[in-house]
Amino acid sequence: MPQQDPAVPLVSVVVVNYRGADETIACLRALAEHDYPNLEVICVDNASGGDDVARIRNAVPGVRLVTSETNRGFAGGCNLGAREANGTVLALLNNDARPAPGWVGTAVATLRAEPTVGAVASKVLDWEGTGTDFVDAGLTWFGMGYKPRAGGPIADVPRAEHEVTKDVLFATGSAMFVRSSVFAELGGFDERFFMFYEDVDLGWRLNLRGWRVRYVPESLTYHRHHATMSEVDSPDGGRETFLLERNALAALYKNVSDETLAAALPAALALTVRRATARGELDPTQLDLEHGTGPADTSPVAVPRSTLAGVLAVDQFVEQLPSLARSRAVEQAARVRTDADLLPLLRNAFEPAYPLPRYLAAHDILVEAFGLERAFGTRRKVLVLTGDAITERMAGPAIRAWNIAEVLSGEHDVRLVTVNPLAEPPPAPFPVSAARRRDLAEPVEWADVVILQGHVLEMAPALKDEYAHKIVVCDLYDPMHLELLEQTKDVPDDRRAADLDGVTRVLDAQLQRGDFFLCASERQRHLWLGHLAATGRLTPRLYDSDPTTQSLLSVVPFGLSDRPPQRTGAGLRSSLGLSESDRVVLWAGGVYSWFDPLTLVRAVERLSDRRGDARLVFLGMKHPNPEVTEMDIGARTMRLSDTLGLTGKHVFFNQEWVAYDDRQNWLLDADCGVTTHFEHIETTFAFRTRVLDYLWAGLPIITTDGDAFADLVRREQLGVVVPAEDTEALADALEKCLYDTDFVDGCRERIAVVAQRYTWPNVLDPLVKFVRDPRPAADRLAGAADLTREPPLNRAQKVRRDVALVKEYLSDGGPAELTRRAAGRVRKIVRTRLGRG
Repeated sequence: MPQQDPAVPLVSVVVVNYRGADETIACLRALAEHDYPNLEVICVDNASGGDDVARIRNAVPGVRLVTSETNRGFAGGCNLGAREANGTVLALLNNDARPAPGWVGTAVATLRAEPTVGAVASKVLDWEGTGTDFVDAGLTWFGMGYKPRAGGPIADVPRAEHEVTKDVLFATGSAMFVRSSVFAELGGFDERFFMFYEDVDLGWRLNLRGWRVRYVPESLTYHRHHATMSEVDSPDGGRETFLLERNALAALYKNVSDETLAAALPAALALTVRRATARGELDPTQLDLEHGTGPADTSPVAVPRSTLAGVLAVDQFVEQLPSLARSRAVEQAARVRTDADLLPLLRNAFEPAYPLPRYLAAHDILVEAFGLERAFGTRRKVLVLTGDAITERMAGPAIRAWNIAEVLSGEHDVRLVTVNPLAEPPPAPFPVSAARRRDLAEPVEWADVVILQGHVLEMAPALKDEYAHKIVVCDLYDPMHLELLEQTKDVPDDRRAADLDGVTRVLDAQLQRGDFFLCASERQRHLWLGHLAATGRLTPRLYDSDPTTQSLLSVVPFGLSDRPPQRTGAGLRSSLGLSESDRVVLWAGGVYSWFDPLTLVRAVERLSDRRGDARLVFLGMKHPNPEVTEMDIGARTMRLSDTLGLTGKHVFFNQEWVAYDDRQNWLLDADCGVTTHFEHIETTFAFRTRVLDYLWAGLPIITTDGDAFADLVRREQLGVVVPAEDTEALADALEKCLYDTDFVDGCRERIAVVAQRYTWPNVLDPLVKFVRDPRPAADRLAGAADLTREPPLNRAQKVRRDVALVKEYLSDGGPAELTRRAAGRVRKIVRTRLGRG
């Protein structure tokens, strides 16, 4: 094996020989002269017999030659070579192929640059370089992989189809690269295939597990094609047809979902039989009494080998079913992609593949009868999990979960499930239910994608263990730990610290588990990027897959309805006894510890001295979620209002939460909206969700400075931004937004434009795009491993290292420092050895 450059991955090329010494020697010699610096070449002889082994060993002595006692087929031969390989990248090359310059280097460059690419498909031309062998991959609904454009002149193929990199379903086994760790994770090729479609099956399984297979045209080879098969079969011998038919059924059975299999397998079996009879031109009516009732005829019927191949393929598929069923269970449990996800990679799933009239008629009949176009287009299953109460009176997290479910339900099958005991949902275009912890197993198992909020991951531990392969989206729009710092100020110190530690662990678990994260603002994005870095998630592999991290963490603000508010009933004026001439400022959300309603009440007192018709209304004092702890800030606000003589005159408290579908009536009765808060870290990263309702209703906004919405209000001139706890400034802002008509009209005009950016369909666009093509995060792909590794130090290098350290320690602290460091190293060695023992 050549000396490895640690900066360049070692690539192990596996070439399988079977009675093809001349072709194999030519291939191995070409590899010996290849331009990649770190190449290990392994030749597997599949019990060729004769003098093949001796000839290869003598002709190419530098090649590692592995001999098999039996013919293991192409699949088994490649697996045997892979087990002997040392490289972090496997290259599989047919013995009747020759690589062009750059064949290895360009493929490796793709694997290094794109950590989510598990395999590279080379471009393959015929031996002269004028004919097309492999420039794309396709798959029929009945499991037969095919190579679009194969067999024709490359000059007739549009350049955009063969000179541009693209994702494909599979790479041809005649020239492909795969990460060694991923090949091992998948168990290599399925040796039951022997040869043909083992590469289709491998690529299919890679894609199902979230890996990409990337066609790289600069990785070029030339292929003589079928040199090995000609040793054991003739065009009419039927052996190749048998393998193609049987292996197509096996690949289909292993890899499609339960729903697709129920429709596709019986149709595929029937089509296999029709293909067989059509190929052999058998008379399909010869045993049908309706077409003749003459004397019984028991003479043998000649059956062409091409027909026999199809019948025997079905027979042997049945024979393999017990072991295939075990493999199917593994693949279905590990998959993270749906059949619909892969449909674009199939290219033309309803390509009949054989131009035989009787066969074509049967193909169309079966596609229609079994509804196969619908089967392969099955909608994705999305589970939205929330811990908030789902009722007519919903708070922010429930509103967000509801709208996520509603927007996604346009394209997918969606369930909204709350783990809160309070679930009395309004009518919805998707199923809504409540579940206890023990009831979550069924919806989690059902889902292809799970979107969760808050503490829900702790309620569904199977997502960390049994269903660790599931795609999980974590909605981090609510920085719970920062809220808790304010919320628990009156709690005993030890309890407060313990609560914070618990919430932080909950968030850490989400950050470790998630494949995609949502936050509400750019400020929050910076916060969560820091968390991800601190928890070790921003790995080189994840960073290399997307240095922007946008595909991992996207800004999805709270949203508002894309339908303008329409009055449907009584609003705040009739409910609270306010006149039409009163000027009303509305506090549209709950009253929590991190808010500052006290300064607001004092500002209303000052304003009331000069504006007797000014009114402040709190929309809802009692949170609809019974699990949310009551906070004393609400009681303090009402006491202050009572003390100042404002309650029922200038300040009004609606004790019950206004129903979500009724809130527009209260908003339409208001003249402006307000939110005030103290200056602290929660404010810095908060996103005041109910402020979106002000935009929806076109209300000028008064807000305290310091949060993301204050930046928006200031930048877009949507109202007035005031300093924290500044009573005078707040009173002046209230007066301006309630009584300055020109100012209010300008605000409303600008709000109408800004509001469109915050409609739910618009803000949820990053999530919609992710769920259309969901994949595990790059660092969570099964089988991922480093492509390059630093080699261990040899004895001389270790001595030089130790001498350098001694000099450094003596320079830093003299003999005492050296003694301390040496003792520490001894203790470390002892602990390591005891741990191993």
